[in-house]
Amino acid sequence: MKTNFWLLVIFLIGSFSIKAQNEVTGLVVEANSENPLSGANVYWLNSPIGTITNQDGVFSIPFESKYNKLVISYIGFTTDTLTITEPTEIKHWLKPENQLDEVVVEKKREAVQKTFFAAQNVVTVNSAELLKAACCNLSESFETNPAIDVNFNDALTGTKQIQMLGLTSPYLLITQENIPMVRGASQTYGLTFTPGTWVESIQITKGAGSVVNGYESISGQINTELVKPLTDNPLFINAYGNRNGRLELNAHINQRLSDKWSTGLYLHGNDRSFEIDNNDDGFLDAPLATQINIQNRWQYQNPEKGWVSFFNVRFLNDEKQVGQTDFDPDTDRFTTNVWGSEIDTKRFDSSLKLGYVFPELPYQSFGFQASYSKHQQDSFYGFNVYDIDHTSIYSNLIFNSILGNTQNKFKTGITVAYDAYEELVNDQDFERVDRSIGTFFEYSYDDLDKVSLTAGLRFDTHNRLGNFFTPRLHIRYTPWERGSLRGSFGIGRRAANIFAENQRLFASSRTIQLIGNGGEVYGFDGEKALNFGFSFIQGFTLFERSGNVSLDFYRTDFENQVVVDWENPRAVRFSNLEGQSYANSLQIELNYEVLPQLELRTAYKFYDVKTDYQTGLLQQPLQARNRYFFNLGYNTVQKENGSQWRFDYTLHTLGEQRLPSTEVNPVEFQLGDFVQGYSLMNTQITRVFSKKFEVYLGGENLTNFRQDNPVLAANDPFGPNFDTTIVYAPVLGTMVYAGFRFKS
Repeated sequence: MKTNFWLLVIFLIGSFSIKAQNEVTGLVVEANSENPLSGANVYWLNSPIGTITNQDGVFSIPFESKYNKLVISYIGFTTDTLTITEPTEIKHWLKPENQLDEVVVEKKREAVQKTFFAAQNVVTVNSAELLKAACCNLSESFETNPAIDVNFNDALTGTKQIQMLGLTSPYLLITQENIPMVRGASQTYGLTFTPGTWVESIQITKGAGSVVNGYESISGQINTELVKPLTDNPLFINAYGNRNGRLELNAHINQRLSDKWSTGLYLHGNDRSFEIDNNDDGFLDAPLATQINIQNRWQYQNPEKGWVSFFNVRFLNDEKQVGQTDFDPDTDRFTTNVWGSEIDTKRFDSSLKLGYVFPELPYQSFGFQASYSKHQQDSFYGFNVYDIDHTSIYSNLIFNSILGNTQNKFKTGITVAYDAYEELVNDQDFERVDRSIGTFFEYSYDDLDKVSLTAGLRFDTHNRLGNFFTPRLHIRYTPWERGSLRGSFGIGRRAANIFAENQRLFASSRTIQLIGNGGEVYGFDGEKALNFGFSFIQGFTLFERSGNVSLDFYRTDFENQVVVDWENPRAVRFSNLEGQSYANSLQIELNYEVLPQLELRTAYKFYDVKTDYQTGLLQQPLQARNRYFFNLGYNTVQKENGSQWRFDYTLHTLGEQRLPSTEVNPVEFQLGDFVQGYSLMNTQITRVFSKKFEVYLGGENLTNFRQDNPVLAANDPFGPNFDTTIVYAPVLGTMVYAGFRFKS
């Protein structure tokens, strides 16, 4: 309270020291802490008139009636544009920057923000939304949002797989602060390597992403912003436990070392040592697992000179044991005594982000991103061995400026990437090095009213994919008030990492068939796809409460794809696409404040995803064509001391799913062609006692729905019919959890 009082005093003194009738005066502060922002840029759009805030965050700028758009920007924070029609006094809160380009929100919900004015179709999920579920890691962060589908990967590891627009995660560009993160060796388990408490916000972009971030985005981009040492709590502790034996502890320790330097130490540990076999098939329903995850983060801010930078370093050790309950790796490894598996991963990450904004030209800046990672996984599944060592180096240099005025902006730069893979698949070595260098140019236009567009083109040369252009286009038109119509078009390419992306195949008796054509990646050609679509969102007010309804349709057409064919239960077959492969995605969503503090979010999704397999054009297996989502959240009014109740309920309904063929199996191991749909219900109650302490209690899969036989031929794991890959529903039953959060 004292800080706010003195800020108000400073603001009032600054106000009386100017001629208010001819000037706009104000105070710019941090949204979370209300610390004054010294050196923030304040200028009239499309004019030469600008200023910066003083050491107390105060500014004054001449008012001229021909300018009415006041831009406030600060390195590391989201740029805001205010409509000012007369001399006035303002106090403005800037939020930490989410790094996706200029997301302007018309009506902000507390936890989810949908863009009305940006050219790209972006949904921003912030920390308030992430608190609606336990959110132990990034793969579990999408349960309360319909933009992303969460599926089950296999019957053993408990790993969840995400999908968007009907396509699996390899076709998404998954970045951490706009640096590629989950790719290559980390494709299967990488989302579990980012603890949920480390996440500040998530930006979900539907359709082909920006050319600035590379050529790999096909169905969209998921960008994760981590908490910042400068704005995170000095101390944060989160403890979690569930009835299935998972225990977890997270701790954040942040320190502001000076007016320019801040650092944070982030610690995560989880352990599951209980053996759970609720379906009595002799196999663990969830892995025995231990993870230690440590990150050190440094932040430098010197707004008066125009500099900002972040430096991260992280070490992770993740160990999993799956298989039969009696498996002892010391005595049973590579024997027929008991079937078991171990997956041990060690990973080191480091990244650097450096930005410079020209103090006298706040619309012009340089940015540099660089990262290095070393990922080593040693694993075996019964008699199958899969080891992978992946070294990755990435850098991206970006220059931002304008063409004439700030309505016309551009970005240009150069990207360099290096990936070295060493893989051991049973007794066969696969080694390769991927090198690429590319340059890009992206133009953006925004009239701040009816039209905005982003058009980009990049050219890359890749030692395996060759030389190629990548065009991307996003356009937005506002036909009437609170309505926004968007269209997008783009091409994406990627080199498929067929084993890292399909590791579940090793936990079966299937043979591996590589039907290549002499291509450069495992004997296959690189993948190439065209994505296009449109979306429309309309905001409305009904009974004095706000809401919005949106419609999205996207189509992805593959020119080439590495087809993974599971239709023969004795084998998994990899081949280049011969014929067609496409994904159509339709989503209708409604968000509405039903009553004060009671918010409804509901959506229907339809997928038509088909690929030419050996047996013909078939719907993608293990994917529901129809999905329904329902979320209801209620918060009591927060009291002055911060106390509050929060209630959240989520329903997922999945329609029938096609199963891969099992008709050549013995009758007792045949599953049929389709499985019926089902529903899953999750809920959580949070009691906030004060601004520093809260506890939560929740439950997942409240109806205790489980797949009957997730492990085929569980009684004969070394026989020809053993298979853990056909999973369409939860393996675990009802899961109850509890935890607490403390911050200071």
